[in-house]
Amino acid sequence: MQRRSLTAVLAAASLLLAAGCSSGGGDDGPERPSVPSSASGAPSPHAGRTGAAPPAKGTAEVVGTVTTDLNTPWGLAPLPGGDLLVSSRDTGKLVRVAADGGKRTEVGEVPGVAPKGEGGLLGLALSPSFATDHWVYAYFTSASDNRVVRMTYDDTKPAGKQLGVPDTVFRGLPKGFVHNGGRIAFGPDKMLYVGTGETGDTGLAQDKASPGGKILRMTPDGDPAPGNPDAGSVVYSYGHRNVQGLAWDDAKRLWASEFGQDTWDELNLIRPDGNYGWPEVEGIGRGGGTRYVNPVAQWRTADASPSGIAYAKGSIWMAGLRGERLWRIPLDGTKPVAAPQAFFQGKYGRLRTVVATGDGGLLLVTSNTDGRGSPSRGDDRVLRLKVS
Repeated sequence: MQRRSLTAVLAAASLLLAAGCSSGGGDDGPERPSVPSSASGAPSPHAGRTGAAPPAKGTAEVVGTVTTDLNTPWGLAPLPGGDLLVSSRDTGKLVRVAADGGKRTEVGEVPGVAPKGEGGLLGLALSPSFATDHWVYAYFTSASDNRVVRMTYDDTKPAGKQLGVPDTVFRGLPKGFVHNGGRIAFGPDKMLYVGTGETGDTGLAQDKASPGGKILRMTPDGDPAPGNPDAGSVVYSYGHRNVQGLAWDDAKRLWASEFGQDTWDELNLIRPDGNYGWPEVEGIGRGGGTRYVNPVAQWRTADASPSGIAYAKGSIWMAGLRGERLWRIPLDGTKPVAAPQAFFQGKYGRLRTVVATGDGGLLLVTSNTDGRGSPSRGDDRVLRLKVS
């Protein structure tokens, strides 16, 4: 099995809404003290509509709390049967949360996690063949780099000892105090997609020899996926600042959220070999001509700081950190049918991860114990949402 390293593989409308990052700190403001607690190739991004457009106005209602008192939750992966795996950024541990009752069981600790700043144990994904291979994939910050590993998960073993020895899928991703990316997801083509950041070194985003500031597409073993723009590279799109949201719509189009710096945060429709402009352009470009792909929607940098996204009921749903709200972007194909709609502004604090459920609803993970939030009693938590 071949392993790739950094050296080996190397618009809609301008929606004057608002997210956030300041150049003086991370992607949603200065750090605060920590608080204890199926096709062989990629689908075309230009595929047609998949049905009637959603209404301009939708609804989002919290219908239950799955669990509370989580420590720096980041990634979430639903298991067969409805239970959840949740990663803890700062402890490096995985916990299993029961779908009924929210009981938490420690699964194990991922060895080698070195949390600092925005780094630590981040995104999670289950193998497309999880029922037979039992692989859990994780993105984390080590002492030397960011990397993707996979571990077998055996829930018949004692609590805390259910993870196998990590098998490194991809290493050599640049790391930093900020902009570590971290979202991973398997696409409809059963390839692994990885959102990375440029770690504050802006030049990496335009450097195709670096995996920093990119969306990567690789096989489950970490090799360049068939159909990539460059057959010898895992780079799928570039010119990104910090990608933490990946989701596919019903037409198998890939969407991604991205932190801006001082002006615009973005929702992007991803196309192979697309250049999304950073650091030359932030938001809808001016003077970039056709060199850069414009975002489908953009927000001022106090109203979003977008992390995770999900697709449900004809809309992209985007979790906001600094913005402390959940955004709904209703789509007719690749075009918004209305301005983004905000829910829960300030009610649950910072929102990190949103995941679609099989019944058309959403799971929403808060992020108030990450050193930048103001935790309330019960934080952090996983909420169950009904949406339309």
